[in-house]
Order: sequence, then structure tokens, then C-alpha cells
Amino acid sequence: MIRKLTNAAAAVLLTGVALATPAAAEEGPSDMQIAHIAYTAGNLDIRYAHLALAKSNNPEVRKFAELMIRDHESVNEQAVALLTKLGATPEDNPTSQQLTASANTKLNEMARMDGAAFDRAYAANELGYHQFVNQTVETSFIPAVDNREFKNLLKSALQVFKVHEQHAEQMVQALR
Repeated sequence: MIRKLTNAAAAVLLTGVALATPAAAEEGPSDMQIAHIAYTAGNLDIRYAHLALAKSNNPEVRKFAELMIRDHESVNEQAVALLTKLGATPEDNPTSQQLTASANTKLNEMARMDGAAFDRAYAANELGYHQFVNQTVETSFIPAVDNREFKNLLKSALQVFKVHEQHAEQMVQALR
């Protein structure tokens, strides 16, 4: 049941619709597939942040983007260190691939924006992204992961990402 929820949540994370194959939905992602999804999500948020630094002159947006780069790089470095220690390799999967494709579409859309329109779009995307990622990590990934150290890393990262969500919410309100 948890595996089904995990896969369904990951699929919704991508586009709001089920994207997984029926077979994958039955089994749910493995720890290494979850690791790949989480790492991919972190890297994509770093890409959003680099776009914000390239497009925005708003000091609060730029400060938030710098925080996203610093924190997501830190979490991803911790994940790589753990995987190296465990001798494990993250497994690419359709969810990670669809997550990347969806983010590319969003990045292209936001790259065509300027000024306040870009700032509002970036803030809204960050809020929505963190809300859903945090929910997915908390209710689906953490309960489904078997490896204790990986589970602890997800729990630790979730605390950081919840702070990001609060900051993103404040940024959205300030940019109205």
C-alpha cells in the first residue's frame, strides 16, 4: 500500500496526473529510485534558482534563490556521500525523467518572463514545488524507504525544505 502511495504521489509531483506504468504503480519505486527522484528534484530546484539569479533584480527573490542553491546542493552532497558509503547507485526511472521534462517546460516558460511577472512566477512555482515535494517526502517517501540512513537523510532534508516552503509563502505574499 505504501509503495502504491509513493508511486502515485511521485507521479502527481510531476504533473498532477498519474505517469507511472501500471506495473510500476503496483510495486512502487525502490529506495534507489526514490533517491534518484529526490536528487533530481533538488537539482531542478537549483536550476530554477539559477534562472532566478539570471532574471531577477529583486533582492528578496535573489536571496531566496541563493538559499535554494546552497541548501539543495548541501542535501544532494549528503545524498551522494551516503550512496558512496553504501556502495549504492541511484536508479533512473520514468518518474525522474518526467519530473525533468516537466521542469524543462516550466523553466522555458519562466525564461520568457521579465521583471515582476518573473518574480511572481518564480515565487509561486517555489511555493507549489515545495508544498508538493514536502508532502510527498513526508507521507510517501519516508514511510516507504527501507534503509534507515536514507530515511534519516530524508527526514533531515524535509525539515530544511519545510523552512523553504515558509519562505516561499512569504515571498509570494510580498510580491502580490
